[in-house]
Amino acid sequence: MERKTHTIDASGKSLGRLASAVAVLLRGKHKATFERHIDAGDIVVVCNLDALKITGTKRENKEYYYHTGHPGGFKTSVLGNMMEKNPGSVFRLAVYGMLPKNKLRAPMIKRLIMHRGQIK
Repeated sequence: MERKTHTIDASGKSLGRLASAVAVLLRGKHKATFERHIDAGDIVVVCNLDALKITGTKRENKEYYYHTGHPGGFKTSVLGNMMEKNPGSVFRLAVYGMLPKNKLRAPMIKRLIMHRGQIK
């Protein structure tokens, strides 16, 4: 099994559409030899995540929820704040949710490499 490296420029592209395209590459569904129980996906490098396009009012209204593990530790964060701090975490969450929920998901997401700016 040979893994290719795909480099994708995220500037001006929509978050969900780009995430679904990356999930297809990570999973290997673009190959003629695809089988759902074999991890034969490729390596994906995504750059310019700062210039990712988010449409509508999602930047102000979309919330991500998490729990710290302590009593009363239910927290929320807004998409706009998360994009300012670390746009890679938002993109990783989007791709992570599109991968299969089984043992293959962890090795697939490890092949996703993200860069905030331009690759030199």
